[in-house]
Amino acid sequence: MKILVTGATGKLGSRVVDVLLKTVPASQLAVSVRNPEKAEGLRARGVDVRLGDFDRPETLQTAFTGIDRLLIISADGDTETRIRQHNNAVAAAEHAGVTFIAYTSIANASGSTNFLAPVHRTTEEAIVKTSIPYTFLRNNWYLENELSSIQGVMAGAPWVTSAGSGKVGWALQQEYAEAAAAVLVGNGHENKTYELSGQLHTQDELASALGEVLGKEVSVQQVDDATYADILKGVGVPDFVVPILVSIQQGIREGTLEIESDDFEKLLGRPATPIREALAQIVKS
Repeated sequence: MKILVTGATGKLGSRVVDVLLKTVPASQLAVSVRNPEKAEGLRARGVDVRLGDFDRPETLQTAFTGIDRLLIISADGDTETRIRQHNNAVAAAEHAGVTFIAYTSIANASGSTNFLAPVHRTTEEAIVKTSIPYTFLRNNWYLENELSSIQGVMAGAPWVTSAGSGKVGWALQQEYAEAAAAVLVGNGHENKTYELSGQLHTQDELASALGEVLGKEVSVQQVDDATYADILKGVGVPDFVVPILVSIQQGIREGTLEIESDDFEKLLGRPATPIREALAQIVKS
């Protein structure tokens, strides 16, 4: 059996590879990366490093040749670009004869109104159409996504949000990586969808837990989207990033990440790390 992870030099992909190397021989692991030079460290550990560019389908077909189990980690970019790239990867997997695909999706992809959902819904549908056995890893939200806000609070700023009372199933990126690795090396995951969500919390609850970790009171500043955008611009967030961050807050406010699930426990044998403990790990690191 040979496993391949795409985007293996990224934050999630590198974590998945590290977890896999603890459970399978390096000779059974391959990675597909746009810049192989950045994966020399993996090559030195015995991993099969292959060129795979989501914008160059011919490289993907070569990269996926001889692969049994494939993890497609969703790409970055605008909606149109990501859909095109993901379709390239799915088509290449089918052409190469891959026998199992795991894909990192988003919470409730098939029914969500989150602005990120169309990419994932379209990709899930493309995978189903191939008739290749699959697992959809519907990741809720990485706690690390809140790092800039956490650092701001540590520097004395309030927790600023326009997400209102919307709840999020935050979990550590490491736990999403461990869940993906469990699917790649495990049995009985074919044609299943896992809603990977930690315990649900509001922004106020997250800020309160952070205050407990830091040993100080954290004030929460609830604002509207326009004010939130102005604050982001004021601290130097690039103009093209601002609407993305505002849309994330809107999606949370509208409940698109409010998905309760025990699927982490099914894959890891335990629930996601409690929010206070998870925040303590981030602050410590």
